[in-house]
Amino acid sequence: MGGFGARLADAVAAKGPLCPGIDPHPELLRSWGLTVDSDGLSRFSDACVAAFSAFAIVKPQVAFFEAHGSAGFAVLERTIAALRAEGVLVLADAKRGDIGSTMAAYAEAWAGHSPLAADAVTASPYLGFGSLDPLFDLAASNGTGVFVLAATSNPEGSSVQSAVRGDTTVAQSMIDAAAARNRVDMPGSVGVVLGATLADPPDVSRLGGPVLVPGVGAQGGKPDALGGFGGARPGQLLPAVSREILRAGPDVGALRAAAEKMRDAVAYLA
Repeated sequence: MGGFGARLADAVAAKGPLCPGIDPHPELLRSWGLTVDSDGLSRFSDACVAAFSAFAIVKPQVAFFEAHGSAGFAVLERTIAALRAEGVLVLADAKRGDIGSTMAAYAEAWAGHSPLAADAVTASPYLGFGSLDPLFDLAASNGTGVFVLAATSNPEGSSVQSAVRGDTTVAQSMIDAAAARNRVDMPGSVGVVLGATLADPPDVSRLGGPVLVPGVGAQGGKPDALGGFGGARPGQLLPAVSREILRAGPDVGALRAAAEKMRDAVAYLA
């Protein structure tokens, strides 16, 4: 199995850059006529797997599964396995980050050989970029990708991410550190996360890896306004869209049509 960066590049070239999300928020479950429990979670996820089976990469939001305890994690495990069986890359949006042996355990869960292990995982570097080394090392040995939070679009994030450290912002320093990781493996398997609504995103032109761009659609990011976002190159951006698509459910055909419409809207980025 090749590195995640190469597998992602091939998948995006063949299937487009859109990353649909599986976010079983309680309000969405209710709007679909489903119960807010593990049964509703399972039915919701099964519909999403069926609708998104022809896409390059799909992002389950771990928190909405975790909220249901062990039963929720069991649904997540089945969802990850079902997507991968369809040839879809899975990005687990877990945003894990810690130090030492705890980070190593998180790495084993999401990038190792546990039932939760996905093709890629999101991670928070705000205990220091080096705190993620156990995850980077295990991910590299297993051909897994890591998407590091760099600049998010929530207002609270700016106080840390836009702070200046030396001659650059903290967010830019995270991107530069990710770029250093990618220099040993191109196309790189270490990506970053930039919020789609950022007015002045940091520079990703030298990252050498993918850029996940959440917040497109219902959260205000415009699919036609991402060209050159952060200095990104063709094929580098992965617009992540969840609610804008999921509102079309529960009909699988309607979900698929909404996702395909959004994929067409961002196809120019590939």
